[in-house]
Amino acid sequence: MRMSYREALRLALREALQNDARVFLMGEDVGRYGGSYAVSKGLLEEFGPERIRDTPLSELGFVGAGVGAALGGLRPIVEVMTVNFSLLALDQIVNSAALLRHMSGVGGVGQLGSTGGGMGQRAGGQFSVPLVVRMATGAGRQLAAQHSHSLENWYAHIPGIRVLAPATVADARGMLAPALADPDPVVIFEHAQLYNLEDELPDDWRCDIARAAVRRAGAQASVFAYGGCLPKALQAAEELAAQGVEVEVVDLRVLRPLDIDTVAASVRRTHRAVVVDEGWRSGSLAAELIARIVETCFYELDAPPARVCSEEVPIPYAKHLEEAALPQVPKIVAAVKELLNV
Repeated sequence: MRMSYREALRLALREALQNDARVFLMGEDVGRYGGSYAVSKGLLEEFGPERIRDTPLSELGFVGAGVGAALGGLRPIVEVMTVNFSLLALDQIVNSAALLRHMSGVGGVGQLGSTGGGMGQRAGGQFSVPLVVRMATGAGRQLAAQHSHSLENWYAHIPGIRVLAPATVADARGMLAPALADPDPVVIFEHAQLYNLEDELPDDWRCDIARAAVRRAGAQASVFAYGGCLPKALQAAEELAAQGVEVEVVDLRVLRPLDIDTVAASVRRTHRAVVVDEGWRSGSLAAELIARIVETCFYELDAPPARVCSEEVPIPYAKHLEEAALPQVPKIVAAVKELLNV
């Protein structure tokens, strides 16, 4: 069946709501408007306002309500309109959702250790926070600097949460169910340029949210990408193949914890690595991945790892400048050819 990335996300939401009465969706404009990207269109009429809940414009408030609902035994899916708005809820995600399991000792919250103190002096584990936070991310839509962030690496830095980046129709369909089954919070980044992407939904669309995925086999270099950069990496691989260069394309898709086993296996096959990351170069996820590659595969490398990242500037509004600031297919092709000296 052919469908869009948006439709695949909607199918996953509908299935979750049908299968588990504890599941509900909340966020800005998810109900009557159908979601800022039309992902939840029609769900309010199907499931009612108790389970498709429009919220005020207060990310701190409604993400916190989601944390509380998860602690109370529900399975909330919280939609944050775009990643930049999630900055208003960082305390709820990073300091509450990610850490409450580790702050809830066997004697209860507030259990004192032998030296006194406050919450969480003993080993945690009494509470879990089965919360899913979905948010749009990325640039390329001429929304200028304040609505074009790629902050996946910020969240991938935080222990206590799982970070996912579906880049295919199949993963858009398959990631939500295992995310809801996770007893700990999961943050799902949906690149805004992918919502209109169309592809065939395979019969086996179920997804392992612990593993990266090899999307194209190749022997001369490994190209690692995620989210909105995956289609660019695959297009670059097609152009390189036309020039006689075969590269392997690996979809990272699980950004925390990184699947280093799959990454290392690819590097050991090809002996070269290029990482494509829409985040800025400094402090990027690409930098972390390259560090891991060097730590695990240094003697397998035939050339220094390379990365293609966004330029170190706030994302411009003008279309030609925005395109110049972001990773693009020609930049990926050039990076691979430089590694191969061709």
